[in-house]
Amino acid sequence: MRSTRWTPFGNILVTNIPALYSKEMSIRSSVVRGSTATAGSRAASNVNSRSEGRRIRSTTVLCVRRNSSVVMAADGQVTLGDSVIKHSARKIRRLYQDKILAGFAGSTADAFSLFSRFEAKLEQYAGNLGRSAVELAKDWRTDKMLRNLEALLVVADLQQTFLISGSGDVIEPDEGIAAIGSGGSFALAAARALVENSDLPARAIAEKSLRIAGQICIYTNDQITIEELHG
Repeated sequence: MRSTRWTPFGNILVTNIPALYSKEMSIRSSVVRGSTATAGSRAASNVNSRSEGRRIRSTTVLCVRRNSSVVMAADGQVTLGDSVIKHSARKIRRLYQDKILAGFAGSTADAFSLFSRFEAKLEQYAGNLGRSAVELAKDWRTDKMLRNLEALLVVADLQQTFLISGSGDVIEPDEGIAAIGSGGSFALAAARALVENSDLPARAIAEKSLRIAGQICIYTNDQITIEELHG
């Protein structure tokens, strides 16, 4: 059958109307699917934006090693979305008979779950910090429950300092200085400058560096908690 018919491609002479109809319906289905996918993408983006706006931030932690002292310092601010909900949070703990310092940045509940798991590793390996850090990182990456925990840990004893993440990373910094959290880079830079250009003890370096970070990072305040180990 021959006729002239309007199509998305213009008025054309067709001889196979059923085939053309099938093609038109295929195009319309593609348009509908594309529109639905775009709407779904926008909805997911809005949900992610709301989640990010309500995300709890708990930062900054700095560890400084100098001479025979190891100092870990943290600010006390906890921010929910665009509001400060706590000024004096404690983000540092002493573990394994008070011989090891551990600090966290990220979700508080997740961090304390990791602290409990890490303390169990320390007991299992008789306080061996390196072995315990590696085993925690392995569990954190492979365990179905632990892999959903959102936090970053810095741990230290008198000999070693490690950064531990959920991606399986266990990093020992070269300079004996480590920092985590949104203000971590500011505190780290300040601490390195003070170590290289002053004779200040580790405690003073950590405190001054945290105060500098607090002047720059909006998620960091000047209510500082400090823990120290002496050789």
